Amino acid sequence: MAKPTELLPGTRDMLILKSVSLKPLHGYGVLLRIKQISRNALDIPQGSLYPALYRLEHQALISAKWGASENNRKAKFYTLTAAGRRRLDEEAAGWNRLADAIGAALNATIADTEG
Repeated sequence: MAKPTELLPGTRDMLILKSVSLKPLHGYGVLLRIKQISRNALDIPQGSLYPALYRLEHQALISAKWGASENNRKAKFYTLTAAGRRRLDEEAAGWNRLADAIGAALNATIADTEG
């Protein structure tokens, strides 16, 4: 199996926001969801996830509510706030523009540079 790809700067928060936008998740569930939606290409270390969740909660981009996990343990479940939705939409649009521009540059031929 391929080694997970390293995250680019600024992508961790966007991926967390995306994962909790799909459904409320507890911390470990966020890790699993990011792996799932990236087809196992991305892996966020737990040591960087929990500080990021704390920061996003204090920025009011996500909210948290205590509940029971699948194995009946007490866990904080995170959901996206309206401000978080706006931030996610802005960041996703920026990354999509960047990916399109890089793709165009990588697919360029000599004919694209003439005339």
